[in-house]
Amino acid sequence: MQVERRGAPTFQDVARVHLPRLYGLARRLEGDDAEDLVQECLMRAYRAFRSLKKSESAGAWLSVILVNCHRDRLRKQARSVREVSLEGLDDFSLYRHIAEEDPFPYSDTLHTDFLGLFDVDDVHGVLDTLPPLYRAPLVLRYVDGFATKQIARMLDAPLGTVLARLHRGRKLFERALWSYAETRGLLDMEKEKTR
Repeated sequence: MQVERRGAPTFQDVARVHLPRLYGLARRLEGDDAEDLVQECLMRAYRAFRSLKKSESAGAWLSVILVNCHRDRLRKQARSVREVSLEGLDDFSLYRHIAEEDPFPYSDTLHTDFLGLFDVDDVHGVLDTLPPLYRAPLVLRYVDGFATKQIARMLDAPLGTVLARLHRGRKLFERALWSYAETRGLLDMEKEKTR
């Protein structure tokens, strides 16, 4: 039973308000296991609810708990980390690749045109293909807008490690975007439009 503090919202009130944002963050971090991650987060938050000093901070507080839950899951999975080929990763540049392939021969804005091929679901789909080690910092930085130092604290990793993961994650994301466009035939559809 939740004990209500005078004038302060109950845990249920706080959770109800922030649940959509938590679930969105969990979907981007965990994919199909998002519901389990949110449930684990809410269990931890419920146990620690008395430590929340200001109800205005509840959103950030819950986000940190969710990221901590995600980080703990990553640690458990660390024994069976999915191998990711980083070979040639630093040599890959989406900008150069688009210019060399020239999928939009009559375009003055071919990079913008390339990115315009993707809708939000496509971008999330590509993000979901990245290993969690690289996906988590990318989501926290570029989707949820956390500062790099905050991400380092949230993931309990050195700042340099987070910066390296962001760099490699962006490169993996660029390469995955190109592969996605090729396998889905997005580039072929654009070429057909120009004929």
